[in-house]
Amino acid sequence: MHPVNTEAADTLSTAPAPSKPNTLQDVFGESGVLAAAFSGYQPRAGQLQMAEIIRDAITDSRTVVIEAGTGVGKTFGYLAPILLAGRKAIVSTGTKHLQDQIFSRDLPQIKKLMSSTTRTALLKGRSNYLCLHRLERAMTEGRLKSPDWVTALHTIKGWSTRTRDGDIARCDAVSEEHGIWPLVTSTNENCLGKECPVFDECFVVKAREAAHEADLVVINHHLFCADIAIRQSGFAQLLPEADVVVLDEAHQLPEIASLFFGSALSSGQMIDLLRDIVREQQAEAVDMADLLGVVHQFELAIDPCVSALKNARTDRIAWQELREDKTIQAAFDTLETRLA
Repeated sequence: MHPVNTEAADTLSTAPAPSKPNTLQDVFGESGVLAAAFSGYQPRAGQLQMAEIIRDAITDSRTVVIEAGTGVGKTFGYLAPILLAGRKAIVSTGTKHLQDQIFSRDLPQIKKLMSSTTRTALLKGRSNYLCLHRLERAMTEGRLKSPDWVTALHTIKGWSTRTRDGDIARCDAVSEEHGIWPLVTSTNENCLGKECPVFDECFVVKAREAAHEADLVVINHHLFCADIAIRQSGFAQLLPEADVVVLDEAHQLPEIASLFFGSALSSGQMIDLLRDIVREQQAEAVDMADLLGVVHQFELAIDPCVSALKNARTDRIAWQELREDKTIQAAFDTLETRLA
């Protein structure tokens, strides 16, 4: 008989459930809660070994690195010792997809099996939450790219009255990849903070408050790195203090970290800024019509920069080589001139 994947199994056992587990054997053993819950379950030595290493690391406040092969059952392997320890914990994933899967499926399942009362929360970056203020602004401005955007905006408006957390991943009728979302979500640059007229209803604020009150918070590596960057600035922090931090899919962390601990500027950020400038000019400074001309000149200068970079030989290019490429340099010289 092959081991059962307890993180995806849907064949429940009819055996009586044991009492609330106190040890890892009570969870993963032949008479444990997993065996009682899933018919055909067989203990996996690798999963138990992983859980024991994590248990000991939590007890001794040590750092461990674990490589778990396919079929080990790593998610339960680290969630079980965390729940048994009863310590404040953060679980960080490489992707939002895995983050949602753990919070919506794996964590509720193992909590139920272990009769755990651990308070849990899901926390993402601010761009993953609907901004009610920017939604209302978008509804009244009437400057949208296409009829499809109009339809999407009205769909989001309807969803905004039903959602409890504002997580755009839960708006099934509008893809997360749709271009409308930057108009109705916020960034650090355009968020009004406590000056916002709907601050008390802010989904970002509510999500962060829930995270600080929770015992176990599920985040992603982008948010983890963003929190470190903000702490280093000395201004604030995004995440609560924790006794235990698990970095799932840790092999993705170096590339994500490079985004936060280096300098970056994308064409998308510039275009979003220009769009916000136009919106504010039309709403607050109609007498500054010349500003639209500056925006237009800036827009014209962005495309050559993007095209020049796309023609580079690879996705990554050394800074010195970038400076020596005459086409790229000319495009950015033009952009700098337009900004002057």
